Amino acid sequence: PDHHVRINALDGLSALGVPGDATALAALLGDPDPAVWGRARNLLHTCGEDPAVRAAAALGLGRLGVPEAGAEVLPVLMGDAHADVRRRASVAAARLGLGGPAITRAFARLLSDPDHHVRINALDGLSALGVPGDATALAALLGDPDPAVWGRARNLLHTCGEDPAVRAAAALGLGRLGVPEAGAEVLPVLMGDAHADVRRRASVAAARLGLGGPAITRAFARLLSDPDHHVRINALDGLSALGVPGDATALAALLGDPDPAVWGRARNLLHTCGEDPAVRAEVMRTARRGTGAARARALEWLPERCTEQLLDSLLTGLHDPTPAVRIQAARRLFPVEQQQVQDKLATALRTEEHPEVAAGLLRGLRGLGDDHVADAAVRWLPDPVAGPAAARALGAVDPGTAAPHLRAALTDKALSPHTRAAAAAAVGTAGRWDAVWLLLSLLDDPDDVLRAGVLDGLETCVENGLRPWERHPVAWALTDHLATDDRHTWRTRNALDGLTQALPDLRRLADNAPSGEVLAAALSLLDGDDPADEHAHHDVRRFLGRLDDPHEPVRYEAVLGLERWTEAGGALPPGSETARGRLEALAEDASSRLRQAATRLLGALDTGPP
Repeated sequence: PDHHVRINALDGLSALGVPGDATALAALLGDPDPAVWGRARNLLHTCGEDPAVRAAAALGLGRLGVPEAGAEVLPVLMGDAHADVRRRASVAAARLGLGGPAITRAFARLLSDPDHHVRINALDGLSALGVPGDATALAALLGDPDPAVWGRARNLLHTCGEDPAVRAAAALGLGRLGVPEAGAEVLPVLMGDAHADVRRRASVAAARLGLGGPAITRAFARLLSDPDHHVRINALDGLSALGVPGDATALAALLGDPDPAVWGRARNLLHTCGEDPAVRAEVMRTARRGTGAARARALEWLPERCTEQLLDSLLTGLHDPTPAVRIQAARRLFPVEQQQVQDKLATALRTEEHPEVAAGLLRGLRGLGDDHVADAAVRWLPDPVAGPAAARALGAVDPGTAAPHLRAALTDKALSPHTRAAAAAAVGTAGRWDAVWLLLSLLDDPDDVLRAGVLDGLETCVENGLRPWERHPVAWALTDHLATDDRHTWRTRNALDGLTQALPDLRRLADNAPSGEVLAAALSLLDGDDPADEHAHHDVRRFLGRLDDPHEPVRYEAVLGLERWTEAGGALPPGSETARGRLEALAEDASSRLRQAATRLLGALDTGPP
């Protein structure tokens, strides 16, 4: 009881470097005499390397009953490396009723402690403070195997449940916990929370845990109509995992969602559940009487066999206020071979004011060759969106009617390049007497898009048969173009296909091409399938000489040329014995198409002519 004696005892123990009685020593931290508690603190620090001393100090502080004595040291001891120290320190902190940020953080860290006694102490301490500490770690304790732990955790979550941040963190923790049983009861409730962040985390957790059953299905179904698009996505993912639609009406309505991540998932889930009568009925109802994008996507999604059932609503859909609905209604009606339907489509085209819808109608009706189509096509030619479809539609009507408009479009630089390109292709389709000359005059136009259309038009002219006086000019122009237009090498090659008048120039290109692509294109057009043709024998030697070319397209076309020759019954010429070795090497080339072609050719050479 004499403070002088206590001071002497502390001085003696300090000189010895031992705590004596660590519990009694810790109790001196509450001594009213600074000379005592100061010496006691210093001696505890000196002997702090011994975990038994730290544990006894924590015990002593708890028994002392003086909060001020433990306010500084106990949060440190609660983070000690030794479980016994943490256990005694957490008991002491709870017993002393300590609070404040440092104690709250210390208790929160102990929620994840490996020692279940420490976890219990942490829960008791936080419960006394009425705070969750770390809501995510707290929620994870719902899966703790010890009833004393998960029971306290559940009670504390209930106590702190007024805070939406706590509920959101609890949902997150349940999802990370990975124990379905822990979330089966609480997550359906949290999925109906008033706060979007709580619903979002709860729906993610339910999907992650693979929860099922009526309560979860109903919760996901309600979330299909949630104002938060993240929540709607989570609901769709959850229902997709369960393979159920949830609420067919709400699901079909999501086809009209502005977010592709939502309506795309909704469409996939509708497809998955397409055999469900309620789903089929709701999608049909949406296709008939829905609005906006939902109706358009329902019309797009339904199989073609449903068109007859939808016929009346499709005809009215041609005048729907939403352009996407008009496009889908027209698309479904194009194959219907009924005069009244075709008349309705033609009427819709005459009155249509939206470029994308008009383009769709022009594409679908161009085969009719109707004067109404021609009039509408002329009207839409100047439009940058509908213009290309208008030009192609003109190519399918009476050439006399279309020719002046197509000719004007070809030379009108104010029009979109895509419209002019479509007009060029349409000129080739129409095949009037001046088509070839119009197209040849634009073959070297600086616009890449227009040149592509010109080449397409010339390809059509060649396919349909050129007049005798047109063949050589077209062949000369196209072979020159093949050597110079590296943007459209293969388009030019396609236009040359079947034009025998081009073969002499193509052979010269095959011997002296400016690039690997041009060489490959030239090789692909050589006449290697007529063993009776002397020129073909030279072509075969060209193929053989290019088997080692550094460009893969050249090697590939060389192999294909030899394959054509072999299929026609030709044998490899004398002196080509090394070709087999080259082909065997190509059969192991990095290019899969080249490997396959070389393997086929080797098989044909082994088999011999039929």
